[in-house]
Amino acid sequence: MDIIPLTGHADRLGEGPVWDDGRGRLIWTDIESRTLRTIRPDGADFASWPMPDRVTAMGLTQSGRLILALARSVALYDPASGAVDTIAAFDFMPPQNRLNDGKVGPDGAFWVGSMDERPNREKVASLYRITAGGRVDTVFENEVHVSNGLAWTPDARTMFWVNTRGAWIDRFDFDAATGGLTNRTRIATPDDAIGRPDGGACDALGRYWSAGVSAGTLNCFSRNGELIEHIKLPVAAPTMPCFGGAGLTTLFLTSLSDGLSPERAAGHPHNGRLLALDVGVAGAAVARFKEA
Repeated sequence: MDIIPLTGHADRLGEGPVWDDGRGRLIWTDIESRTLRTIRPDGADFASWPMPDRVTAMGLTQSGRLILALARSVALYDPASGAVDTIAAFDFMPPQNRLNDGKVGPDGAFWVGSMDERPNREKVASLYRITAGGRVDTVFENEVHVSNGLAWTPDARTMFWVNTRGAWIDRFDFDAATGGLTNRTRIATPDDAIGRPDGGACDALGRYWSAGVSAGTLNCFSRNGELIEHIKLPVAAPTMPCFGGAGLTTLFLTSLSDGLSPERAAGHPHNGRLLALDVGVAGAAVARFKEA
């Protein structure tokens, strides 16, 4: 399998890739550099946009703006003007928490979780749902150490959610009309060798692709948690997959370079770089945030 590095630089903490079909570009964040990055699927037109805070996740909106999860707020960002307009503040979160992985769901809401930033990672993180006007609903409170891996199947009837430090992958029945969750099921508990689950994405067949951050792997699970694919990568710590490009047939994958020991970094020549690969299946389209 050909795995192509699209960038020449190393992100400190690459995360949150989103395919913007309107602009024909992938957009992602280097969290610790406080920078958004963008590139075309062939590696052309690479650009960076400095941000006023760490951006941890993002999604597209119906107007073409981006909805951003910052460390402790959610904002709308206009790439054309550079305007960043806060719509929800998370001052109520514990001081050791920041927002982490997020994605727009089929209900048109922005779903985002939090994480404990302390090294010991206690179970004080939560999952939130943000709707038009900046309303914040707490879906699960003090449920995880590091909320991650949000993704929905193409029929909008199933949601996946991850606790990276746990580590587990849970599946829910999803109501796209209300954002309601039922029938929570733990489908997998990947260990460090397989790859603790970080960011995730669903393909057109409803399978769940997971970045195995501890093992330098990309894993594909069936709806019931069977490990279908286990792909070794030229990065030690992949962080999040995203389908994009023509027909959503390219899988893009962010990674990190910060904090890797020499032993862990060894043998992985592209740590921190954005990767592209063909996994033989198209992805599920991701919804846009409903602004009104």
